[in-house]
Amino acid sequence: MAMLPSNSNSPKAEMNVTPLIDVLLVLLIIYMVITPLNSQGLKALIPQPTQPNSPAAPHENDAVVVQVLAGNGDTLLKINNESVTWEGLEPRLKAIFAPRVERVVFVKGDASVEFEQVARVVSLAHSAGIDHVGLLTAKVESAR
Repeated sequence: MAMLPSNSNSPKAEMNVTPLIDVLLVLLIIYMVITPLNSQGLKALIPQPTQPNSPAAPHENDAVVVQVLAGNGDTLLKINNESVTWEGLEPRLKAIFAPRVERVVFVKGDASVEFEQVARVVSLAHSAGIDHVGLLTAKVESAR
């Protein structure tokens, strides 16, 4: 096969880059629109300033123990040795656990208290937004 001499006057093939630039600009715009939608912040509890009239909140890492005690004909409730009524139990638990991330409460019932009262405390704790409720028994107390 003989090679034909190239003619210097013949047209040269040049690549048209305009469609390539158009495609790249479209991809860049799509990337810029999609990227902000994916970047969302984490949900975090921001510490709230304390109210001057509010009672002192328990330490953040302290365990919260609700005691169900048998009184003279009535059931007594205590949150960390602070007396509370049945009506005030749920709001008090909400107030204690509002700034906390870990929501764990322990319920300790007297031997003379019926389990129905302890179950009522557990139910009120769950309705107050407590994630985990632990039951303290005499065996667990002696292991401490």
